Amino acid sequence: YLEIPYDLSHVMFITTANYRNNIPRPLQDRMEIIEIASYTEEEKLAIARRHLVPKQLAEHGISKAQLQISAPGLRQVIRSYTREAGVRELERRIAKICRRAGRDIVAGESGPFRVTDKNLSAYLGTPRYLDDKLKKTAKLGVANGLAWTEVGGTMLAIEAMTVPGKGKFTITGQLGDVMKESVQTAYTYLRSIGKSLGITPELEEKTDIHIHVPEGAVPKDGPSAGITIATALASQFSGRKVRGDIAMTGEITLHGDVLAVGGIKEKLLAAWRNHIREIILPADCSKDLEELPADIREKMNIHLVHHLSEVLDLALLK
Repeated sequence: YLEIPYDLSHVMFITTANYRNNIPRPLQDRMEIIEIASYTEEEKLAIARRHLVPKQLAEHGISKAQLQISAPGLRQVIRSYTREAGVRELERRIAKICRRAGRDIVAGESGPFRVTDKNLSAYLGTPRYLDDKLKKTAKLGVANGLAWTEVGGTMLAIEAMTVPGKGKFTITGQLGDVMKESVQTAYTYLRSIGKSLGITPELEEKTDIHIHVPEGAVPKDGPSAGITIATALASQFSGRKVRGDIAMTGEITLHGDVLAVGGIKEKLLAAWRNHIREIILPADCSKDLEELPADIREKMNIHLVHHLSEVLDLALLK
């Protein structure tokens, strides 16, 4: 670019990305990759109290005596107004609170102003993210999965429905090729054990099957939803509801074996945020549990499984 000789032999190049799969493979092969896990809620709260709030107060010319944001208020900002692995959006929300308070100060309103979880909406408006209370309700053909995205872990409800038809199989929800393959793999294995689930040749010939993953505007891919898809299908075929207080992640093989997947820490933190304490994980993921904060790990009941039969025994109501 400079069109002059320049010695780069002592220069280290550092690049960052939110989603590793979008990086071309030849470029990845030339890099030393360091994976940095997303912050936990407690870590975000500590960063906000120690750094972000003082920084934004100073930038907006507001003293600590004029504006105070309580710990419950900050926690509510994290839960209901941001969904990210880092703290950039959290800092923007804190800055918005400061601007609102600054406007009131300039207008001559008497302070000090105290922001809590009770009056937070007056500063930030309607919450952008709400917990889905239906996730704890036992349902037929609906299983709670755990997924990893660019902004950390998230809950992923997978729905299965059967209707009279001619054996048509439909998949919706903007799923990638790998996830579609997981659907086919799960269905093939369930057909191989069909008698125990009530699957008969007549059922296959006269029934249409529909698999749907809500939030269709969000692209989804990867093999980690395999056991969740299989559980939703098994529930619909057998007439046994899926427990609403349990979530799962894991890849499935044609023989029903459960294989390890990635992003375990982020996925378990997503379950924790949604008040889910019963988790099903592949047995080979046991080593990844060390990354989870000890106080959270001790309060979760984690089932390590090797085969789909174990998953169905745990997830389906009798």
